[in-house]
Amino acid sequence: MNDIVEDIYNALDPLSEGKPLDISDEEIEEFGERMKGALRSWARPEKRDSSFTLRMSNIGKPLRRLWFDSHRELDREKHSPKTFIKFLYGHLLEEVVLMLLRMTDNDVDSEQKQVVVDGVSGHMDCKINGEVVDIKTASGFAFRKFKAGTLREDDPFGYIAQLAGYEEAEGTDNGGFLVVNKESGELCFYKPEELDKPPIRNRIQNITDVLGKDAPPPALCYRPVAEGKKGNEKIHKNCVFCPHKVECFKDSNAGKGLRIFKYNKGLSYFSKVVSKPRVDEVIA
Repeated sequence: MNDIVEDIYNALDPLSEGKPLDISDEEIEEFGERMKGALRSWARPEKRDSSFTLRMSNIGKPLRRLWFDSHRELDREKHSPKTFIKFLYGHLLEEVVLMLLRMTDNDVDSEQKQVVVDGVSGHMDCKINGEVVDIKTASGFAFRKFKAGTLREDDPFGYIAQLAGYEEAEGTDNGGFLVVNKESGELCFYKPEELDKPPIRNRIQNITDVLGKDAPPPALCYRPVAEGKKGNEKIHKNCVFCPHKVECFKDSNAGKGLRIFKYNKGLSYFSKVVSKPRVDEVIA
């Protein structure tokens, strides 16, 4: 598994010498059909139920976030046009990576196979040589977490738990992430350590127990971080875009809730204000 990136690079070597790739017209046509399918699914998305469902894609999120997702009805987020463009080239790049894999001698199968573990379902990207592989497209910053193997230290989307769920369903344990840097085209393969993967059936049971309670778990998803040297604290970067942040931090600032200040770089959400920042405060 650790050689799949090198296998792809070797398959592309002829191009640097001005030679054609070993790819048939039939394979080119198949790739075209897959790209059409990715475009079609992006342009004509299936209508999704607005109610909360525990899935492999969210099973790794913090427990407090999952409780709020399950118990609070919020308007579905409206994405901007530029975000939809980002979604599109993410889908297309994943198809490009799969096409590159098929040019190697590695066995690629089980694409978009549905799996279920204790009632929680999901669709995995593929298996390579019998191991589960999740294909990711990443910015340069996010790519470095995979390449350096530090994803376990900052995994806000729960990618490792998602991989563990797929592996539990398939009875495998040597899978990982094949990641493309969408800024540079660089590839890397990241295989998490076994100890970094949660015991997924225990995780599902724990989530089920939490969701059945009338109040969220007391532990915050992410602890606030110090802002400056005067005792101020602001919410963690992973909390900024959470739709539940106002309710989640309603007891902060001695019960007044979050205080929001407008900086040149954008809004900052303070959970503790000892010394008022010298910028405009936004009154919610």
